[in-house]
Amino acid sequence: MFPGGKINPKKMKQMMKQLGMQMETLEDVQRVVIETGKGNYVFDEAEVVATIMQGTTTYQINGEARFEPAAVEIPEEDVKLVMVQTNASAEAAKEALIATNGDIAEAILRLSGA
Repeated sequence: MFPGGKINPKKMKQMMKQLGMQMETLEDVQRVVIETGKGNYVFDEAEVVATIMQGTTTYQINGEARFEPAAVEIPEEDVKLVMVQTNASAEAAKEALIATNGDIAEAILRLSGA
């Protein structure tokens, strides 16, 4: 990108300033979480750099992310249906639904021992 491949950091800062560009490393970042519908991407001990250019701030996250899937929401009606079909307790029905990611038929089969 640059001739010679080596750039003086002082000159780089000067060039960025001329372009109206600022970079700042955010200090003491403990954790960054990106929430999605399917779960969260969690960065522990991430390095975050804020770049400001033409009035827009862009954040760059450097680090290893781990994915935490979203908890399955189990409707009360599903718990009741599994209870009626298997004569199981509410707690057992809910546990089976959570284990099967909310699949009612699979939860009934699991509790029926089939």
